[in-house]
Amino acid sequence: MPPHPPKKSANVFAADQNGFDHACNILRSGGLVAFPTETVYGLGADATNSIACASIYEAKGRPSFNPLIVHFPNSTEAEKRVIFTVQAKALAQSFWPGPMTLVLARKSDCDIAKICSAGLNSLAVRVPGHPIAHQLLEKSQLPLAAPSANASGKISPTTAEHVVSSLGARVPCILEGPACSLGLESTVIDLTGPIPVLLRPGSLTQTEIESVIGPIKLGQSLMESKAEKPSQATAPELKSPGLLKSHYAPSLPLRLNATTVQPDEALLAFGPAPLTGAATMYNLSEKADLREAAANLFAALHDLDSPKENHMPVKIRGIAAMSIPHEGLGLAINDRLKRAAAPR
Repeated sequence: MPPHPPKKSANVFAADQNGFDHACNILRSGGLVAFPTETVYGLGADATNSIACASIYEAKGRPSFNPLIVHFPNSTEAEKRVIFTVQAKALAQSFWPGPMTLVLARKSDCDIAKICSAGLNSLAVRVPGHPIAHQLLEKSQLPLAAPSANASGKISPTTAEHVVSSLGARVPCILEGPACSLGLESTVIDLTGPIPVLLRPGSLTQTEIESVIGPIKLGQSLMESKAEKPSQATAPELKSPGLLKSHYAPSLPLRLNATTVQPDEALLAFGPAPLTGAATMYNLSEKADLREAAANLFAALHDLDSPKENHMPVKIRGIAAMSIPHEGLGLAINDRLKRAAAPR
C-alpha cells in the first residue's frame, strides 16, 4: 500500500475562500497569520495595531530594535504612509510588485504603528508579488507588518512546514502555498538620505537597481562583509531587518568556504564538483546557477540542520559550506551565510 501523506497541522489552512476568511478574521482581531510571498513566508499582523505588531516580536523572540517591513497591496497605499522620492517612484514602477523593500521617511500622519519603525522616523515598505500575499492584503484591507515567519535569528521558512517547525502553535493560521519561488528575503534599499544605500541584498541585484536610479552604495554591514570584518552595527543603525550580525542561523555550527569536509559534517555544496566524504549533502545548484542556489538556500539549511539521524552513519556535528561566487546573487547568498555562521 502507498504510504499515507503526512498529517497537516491544525493551524495550516488552504489558501481558498474559507482559508482567507479565517485569516482575515484573525488579522482584524489582532492575531497573527503566516503567508507565502515570492521571497519567504511572512508572519503578518495588522500594521496599524501596535499590540498586534508587538505579538510578532513576542512570537519570534525578536529584538525590539529590529524594524518590521510593512506590506501593501499596491504603491498607492504605501504612498499614503511614507514620502516617496523621485527615485522611490522609479524603483516602485520598475520592480513592484516584487522582492524589493524601500526604506522611506514616514509621513506626519502615518497610521502605521511606531513599533514597526523601531523608534526611527523611517519605515520599510514593500508590495509583494505573490498571489496569495496579494489576495490576503486585498481581502483583509489591512497593511501587514510581516517579517519572516521563523524564530528570530533562525533559518527563514520557504514552506508551511518550515513555519510549523519553527513557530508551531504560536501562529494560529498558516496559509499554505507552493514553496516560495525566490527563497531569499527582499532586497532592501534605504532612500532616506542623499545617496541610496543597499542595506540588504536579495534576488533583486545591485546592477538591476542601478540600471534604474544610477549608482548606489553598500551599507556598512555589507562593506564590512566584503572586507571580512565583524559588523559594528548597533541598534540605532538598524533601518532594516536582517542586519544583525548573527541571523538566519541553524542550530548546528556552520563553517564557510570549506575546501574539505569531515565524515561527521553535512555538506552545503555548490556546483558540479561537490566535496566528497560528508555524512550527507545538499547541493544548492549542480549547474552553479546562483538564482537556483538562492531559491534553495533556506530549504537546504533546514534540511541539513535536521537530518534524519536514523539514516546517518554518524551524528552530525556541523555543516560545511562550499564557497559561493561573491557576485550578483552570490552577494546575497554570502551575506545570509556569513550571518548564519556568526558567533551566537
